[in-house]
Amino acid sequence: MKKPELLVTPTSVAHIDELAEAGADAVIIGEQRYGLRLAGEFSRADVAAAVKAAHRRGMNVYVAMNAIFHNDKVDELGDYVAFLADVGADAIVFGDPAVLLTVRETAPHMKLHWSTETTATNWYACNYWGRKGAKRAVLARELNMDAILEIKAHAEVEIEVQVHGATCMYQSKRSLIGSYFEYQGKVMEVERKKYEKGMFLYDKERDNKYPIFEDENGTHIMSPNDVCIIDELGDMIEAGIDSFKIDGILHEPRYITDVTKLYRRAIDLCADDRERYEREKEELLAAVEALQPPHRRIDTGFFFKETVY
Repeated sequence: MKKPELLVTPTSVAHIDELAEAGADAVIIGEQRYGLRLAGEFSRADVAAAVKAAHRRGMNVYVAMNAIFHNDKVDELGDYVAFLADVGADAIVFGDPAVLLTVRETAPHMKLHWSTETTATNWYACNYWGRKGAKRAVLARELNMDAILEIKAHAEVEIEVQVHGATCMYQSKRSLIGSYFEYQGKVMEVERKKYEKGMFLYDKERDNKYPIFEDENGTHIMSPNDVCIIDELGDMIEAGIDSFKIDGILHEPRYITDVTKLYRRAIDLCADDRERYEREKEELLAAVEALQPPHRRIDTGFFFKETVY
């Protein structure tokens, strides 16, 4: 049975070797000037070193250029695409059509992965961007399992699904954290903890803490839980999903590495010995739960929610 690629987000160049040992097949890297919500910041020198390190271990490197580009940045995209082609990146992850047009002009041989976060929700859209040059579509996190399997059955491009990690619930190009502070004590409050990274929106009614941060791309509000379906991989592997992504944003390198090991075990078992996977999947889930920080629970995200039309 075909095994999906295990795609992971490293936090640094040094982390790539650890992920290779853990069983990752590919990594996605980049810098916030061009990419959204990456686990680590990679300068051009880091990208070049990361490509060499990953290729030495037989891994692919995808570089994120999935930010929304206003006119002030469009002119510099060509130089960055040329750089990525020169260092040997295996694909560019994009959402803005400006990147697609730039790649056509600058490096037409470069593979493209279409990723717009929320609009890759049907096979027609995936195939449309495939006809425009994308080799892969990164599905929206809001899809349930039935929708994912239907898309894969009709897709003419590779399909990537996030199986573990946080989901971005909201992004604004504006800097909004100051506005949240003005409303402390009303509907939600921004909470800063010394033992946490950054800040959280705290919803008293649901007792949820939503990580919130600002960077060059604006304000980002993340899900309070990490999605985890290490025990529900069977249908997607049988359907031939091409890539499973572990998103390590908000987590430490050791956590990302340990989770990668568990998913490597789960994928191999499910593809090679389904009965054994069924026997061991609860243990794998328990192992992930044991790794979770106290403030971040796991759930199944939208995978088993009913679609409402």
